[in-house]
Amino acid sequence: MSDPDRAALSGLEQMQRLLSGAVPPVPIALTLGFQLAELEAGRVVFAGTPGLDVYNPIGSVHGGWIAAILDSACGCAVHSRLRPGQAYTSLELKTAFHRALTADVPVRAEGRVVQIGGRAAFSEADLRGLDGTLYATATSTCLVMPAI
Repeated sequence: MSDPDRAALSGLEQMQRLLSGAVPPVPIALTLGFQLAELEAGRVVFAGTPGLDVYNPIGSVHGGWIAAILDSACGCAVHSRLRPGQAYTSLELKTAFHRALTADVPVRAEGRVVQIGGRAAFSEADLRGLDGTLYATATSTCLVMPAI
């Protein structure tokens, strides 16, 4: 996120600026066609509708698209709990694919912090259709560190 004031802001405040449009959208979200839709401390929701441009050779949405939206949900849930001067990076993402996702199905990835400490944070996310169908789940471990 390109925001000169971000070092003085909490992670939640940084994410609120993103959600409000005060700072430009994150490039990966633009590239992959999903966006931050809901935000509170320790919980975020990303929404998107995959198109044919993210299909794999077997005729469904590529697992990389699914992993990317789930990684964003897990990571940004952690981001929303950071204090000013803190940053994070993903150390691990485990994704489980529960059913095939096809183009033009609107989905929501809800990420939640499970535990956050001084050096590590743990989060989880699920990817569901608007009808509640579960497509994938993920868990993540993040390193919490001083911002650079």
